Amino acid sequence: MDVRVAHCLLLWAVHFFPAAPRVAPRVLSKESKTGNLQDGCINLIPCEVSGAICIQPCSPSFHGEMSFVCKDRKWQMFIDACANLDVQSLFQRISEHEPLPSSGGHVSVAGGHLPFVGGGKPVHGKPGDEAKHFGADDHGNSNCQADFSCIIPDILSSPAIPGNIADIVELLKNISLMLSENVNRGKMQSYSRIANHILNSSIISSWAFVRDRNASSTLLDSVNLFAGKLLLRNGSESIQEHFISTKGYSIYKNTSGKSFDFSMELNKTSNISGRVAIPEEELLKLPRTSKAISIAFPTLGAIIETSRLDPVFVNGMVLSVSLPEELQHILLTFEKVNKLENVKAQCVGWHSAERRWDSKACKMKSDNISSVVCMCKHHRRTFKSFSILMSPTMLRNMVLDYVTCVGLGLSIFSLVLCLTIETVVWHHVTKTEITYMRHFCLVNIATSLLIADILFIVAAIVHNTALNYRLCVAATFFLHFFYLALFFWMFTLGLLILYGLLLVFFKITRSVFIATAFSIGYGCPLLISILTVAITEPKNGYLRSGACWLNWYETKALLAFVVPALGIIVVNLAVVVVVVVKMGRPSIGDGCKSQDLSNMIRISKNVALLTPLLGLTWGFGLAIIIDSHSLAFHVTFALLNAFQGFFILLFGTLLDRKTREALKKNCLSSKRKCSLAKS
Repeated sequence: MDVRVAHCLLLWAVHFFPAAPRVAPRVLSKESKTGNLQDGCINLIPCEVSGAICIQPCSPSFHGEMSFVCKDRKWQMFIDACANLDVQSLFQRISEHEPLPSSGGHVSVAGGHLPFVGGGKPVHGKPGDEAKHFGADDHGNSNCQADFSCIIPDILSSPAIPGNIADIVELLKNISLMLSENVNRGKMQSYSRIANHILNSSIISSWAFVRDRNASSTLLDSVNLFAGKLLLRNGSESIQEHFISTKGYSIYKNTSGKSFDFSMELNKTSNISGRVAIPEEELLKLPRTSKAISIAFPTLGAIIETSRLDPVFVNGMVLSVSLPEELQHILLTFEKVNKLENVKAQCVGWHSAERRWDSKACKMKSDNISSVVCMCKHHRRTFKSFSILMSPTMLRNMVLDYVTCVGLGLSIFSLVLCLTIETVVWHHVTKTEITYMRHFCLVNIATSLLIADILFIVAAIVHNTALNYRLCVAATFFLHFFYLALFFWMFTLGLLILYGLLLVFFKITRSVFIATAFSIGYGCPLLISILTVAITEPKNGYLRSGACWLNWYETKALLAFVVPALGIIVVNLAVVVVVVVKMGRPSIGDGCKSQDLSNMIRISKNVALLTPLLGLTWGFGLAIIIDSHSLAFHVTFALLNAFQGFFILLFGTLLDRKTREALKKNCLSSKRKCSLAKS
C-alpha cells in the first residue's frame, strides 16, 4: 500500500476510534493470516456502521491482533499488532542479568520492569534457550554482551511487519536505556543493523499500521541516545548501513572546522546526501578535547510522516548530532528529495519533548532547486535532530493552471485565425516585394508560436503522465527550437526594415529573400538547439528537474534560449529607434519611395508593438528564475506567455489597415458571388 494511502487510513481511524462502537469478534476465521484482508472481519462480519471497530486475532504462528475500521461499507485495517518476535527472550540473551520466567511480558532489570509490546511465544528461539546463561550464544560463546551479535540473525530473518516493527523499536529503546555503557564499534554495528531492518525504504508503508503513533519518534530518540555514547577509536569512527549511518570525530579548540558528509540510499533507484558542519567560531568555545557524533537517516522523515496529523512533508534526510554543551550552532546542508522548482523549503528541528517539527530551531541560509543550507541551534535535551520540510502549498495552484489553460486556448485560436486571415487576403496584400516579405515573416512567426503552444501542452502531458525520459527530451528540444524560431523570425522582420530604409537602391529577388529568411528563421534556432542538447544531455543536464524544459541551476542550458531571445529584442528595439530617426530626417529620393517608406513604417509599428511585449514576457520569465517563490511573477508570466498569439493577431493582422481593407473587399466579393449564384 502506498505510504500516503496508509497515512490517510491511519488518520481516519484515529479520528473515529475514541467514539466508535466496538463490534464483538463473533466469528473469526482460523485461517486468517497477518496482514491478509480477506478473512475474519472482512468476510464474516458485515460492515454496516461507519466508524465501527472490529478486532481480529492473528494466525496461530503470530501473537497479537489486528484492528479494522468500517468505512464506506468496507472493513479497512488501521492497526496491525501481529508479531512473531519474542523480544523478551532477545533482550535476555544480551543482558548481563540472570534469566527470568518466560511468562508475562516484562523483564526484570536492576530491580525494575521493562515493558515489551509482545508477550507471546518465542518463534525464533530454540527449546532450552531460557536455561542458558545470559550472554552465551547458540554455541556457548559468552560474547553476546560484547556486541549484541547473537540476536542479529533472529531479527533480520523476521518479517518487517507492523507488529515486529513495534517490538524492535521497544527492544532498541530498552537497549539504549539499560545497555548503553561502553558502546564500542561492535555494539554500534549490531544496533545499526537492527535499526536498519525497520528503516528499509520498502517497508515505510507498514509503519502506518503500528499501534504506537510515536514509535518513529521513540526510535529516533533511542538511536540518538545510544549513538551519543559511542567510543571513538583513534579519534574517529564510521559505521554505515543502507538506511542509517553514524560518524564520530574527536574535536578540539584549534580545529579549523569539522564536517560530516553523508551520501546514502533513499530507495532502489536514487541516493540522497547531507552534510553537518561545525563552524570554526563554535569550536573556539571548547574548553577541552571532546567528541562529535552525527547520525543520518534517509528514510526516517517519510516514516515520521506516516503517523503525523499535521500536513508536513519531510523533503530531505534527517540529520542528528550529539555535541558538547558548549557548541550550540551548526550548519546543515540537505539535498532535496523533491526538486520541483516551485517547492518551498523550511528548515526545522525535531522537538524531542513535544514530538513535532519546530521551525524555531533553525534559520535558512540558502535555498536552491537541489539543496538547502540551514543554521540550526543544537540543544542536548530538546533539539538534536534536524531536516527540511516541503511547504504544503505549492505555487502550481488552480489559479495559475486556469490562467495557463485559458490563455493557451485563446492563443492557439488567435494564431489559427491569424493564419486563416493571411490565407484569405494573401493575394491582395502581397503585391509589392516589401509587403510580400512582411507577410511572409508574419506567417512564419504565427506558425512557429502555434507549434510551440501545441508542444507546450504535449510537454506538460509527457511530464504529468510520467512517460519516458526520451519523450521529455524530444518535447523540450522542439519546444526550444520553435520558441527560438519565433524570435529569429522577429529578427528577420527587423532586418527587413533596415533593408527597406537603408538599402534603398539595392534590390534582392524573392527567391534570395526566402532562402535568407529560412536560414535565419529556422537555421539559426536549429543550430543552437542541436548544440544545446549535444553539450548538456551527455551530463544529464539538459532537462530541469520536475519539468520538460531547459535546465537552469546545474548546467545553465536555459541561457541557450534567454541570450538569443533577449539579444534579438535589443536589436529590434534599436531598429525601431533607427526608423524614428529616419522619419525625422527625410533624405533625397524618399519621395519616389513614399510607398515603400509607408510599408516600412507599418512594419516598424508591428515590431515596435510586438518586441516590447515579447521582451516583457520573457523578462518575467527571468524574474521567475531569480525569485521562483513569487506567485505574482508566475501569474504575470503565464498571462503574457499564453496571450502572445492574441497579440500577434491583434497587432500583426487586425490593426493593419491594408489587411482590413483586403478582408473587407474579399467579403464584398463573396457576397456578390452569392447574389449571382442565387440569381
